[in-house]
Amino acid sequence: MDKDVSAGSGITTVAGRLALGITLLAFGLGHTAVIDGVSAADAMSIAQYVGGIALFVAGLVALRDGDAAGGTAFSVLGALWFTWAGSEGASGNGAGLFLLLFALVALSLTLAGGDQLGQGVYGLFFVSLVLLAIAAFAENDGLAQAGGWFAVAAGAVAWYAATAALAHWPTALPRRAAGRGVTATG
Repeated sequence: MDKDVSAGSGITTVAGRLALGITLLAFGLGHTAVIDGVSAADAMSIAQYVGGIALFVAGLVALRDGDAAGGTAFSVLGALWFTWAGSEGASGNGAGLFLLLFALVALSLTLAGGDQLGQGVYGLFFVSLVLLAIAAFAENDGLAQAGGWFAVAAGAVAWYAATAALAHWPTALPRRAAGRGVTATG
């Protein structure tokens, strides 16, 4: 699978991963405070339209095409992004609870299997959401920034996965041959 594209239903998966990548990058960068004057609230419109609507539609198309894993992931994440975008003004504990529940979805997607890049995206996103949930409960800006960086990393991996599928770049790490490894001497 060096240069092969393991992309579920093809273009639908690419579109879904691009939408997820862009949304995660905007969401994450908003939490990092690395760009002066840009906050997580600035990602609301991207989360609503790209992460919410476009991702949800990509999920429905993937389900129609028989891609249960991609369809489930994209439609559920689309619904959650749309809900997050509409939750402006939620209390700190309410936001924390939502992020924690959102993290459980990301954990389920990570554990569901799939290709390495997809699992990487969902795993990084899970860590991001857990950190952001704790930050919301504890009102801790440092944890929120750390969570933002994990979201940025997840967005970068999602973007790479989509671009790799389009450009025919490697999408899997090479594996060692069985029995060929470091041997202990002694």
